[in-house]
Amino acid sequence: MAANSRFDLEGRVVIVTGGGKGIGKVYAQQFAKAGARVVAADIDGMAAQAVAEAIRGDGGAAIGLTTDVSNPESSHAMSEAARDTFGGIDVLINNASLMSVLPRRSWLEIPEEEWDRVMAVNLRGLFLCCRAVFPVMKERGYGKIVNISSSRVWEGNPNRLHYTTSKAGVIGFTRALAREVGEHGITVNAVTPGLTMSDTQVASSSNNYLATRLEGRAISRPQVPDDLVGAVMFLSSAASDFMTGQTINVDGGKAMH
Repeated sequence: MAANSRFDLEGRVVIVTGGGKGIGKVYAQQFAKAGARVVAADIDGMAAQAVAEAIRGDGGAAIGLTTDVSNPESSHAMSEAARDTFGGIDVLINNASLMSVLPRRSWLEIPEEEWDRVMAVNLRGLFLCCRAVFPVMKERGYGKIVNISSSRVWEGNPNRLHYTTSKAGVIGFTRALAREVGEHGITVNAVTPGLTMSDTQVASSSNNYLATRLEGRAISRPQVPDDLVGAVMFLSSAASDFMTGQTINVDGGKAMH
């Protein structure tokens, strides 16, 4: 196998949850540019369809789906649509999560129902989406699952305790699932992004907060969604076939993991 072919994503079927907005939208666009066939799945179905339409308009292959990852029927329908449209599923990017809509506040002020909703989307959603695609990947004897965690787990950032807790759970989930599905040729890895200047993050953050989050980075500039694409694509390609259960930190060198 030539070195460059290990990174080839041409024709791969890639599901991106949360693919209608923010960083997920960028993942969907960049995978399509790399030749992958993309399923943009988002709770905001119109946003997901707009992403898919734009990809098709540029000559790529994509569909947009209304998907609630915390709902088993919806997650299963996502998997079925990907298989029916493109003939299989090679990669699942578990990107959907509740974060930017969460107020920053003391853990004593977090409503119990908000805690439960964060866990339902950020952890149960992960679980349900993996179970939905597993039969298709198992049948083919190959698959890539990339779970998006957060660099908050290395730093212990306060004021969104439920979010940080859920993203720490993503790492434990990644390690345990890797051992359960490795025999089927499926790898499961995670990425921990630093604070990233996506459209949704910028809209929910003050300039002062964003400025403070740059402090301590070895690379002292704002992180943008494109900074994450390389790591996610690497974990989605044949170049990482012997890596599983691992977590790659991409935060400009703030947390040295």
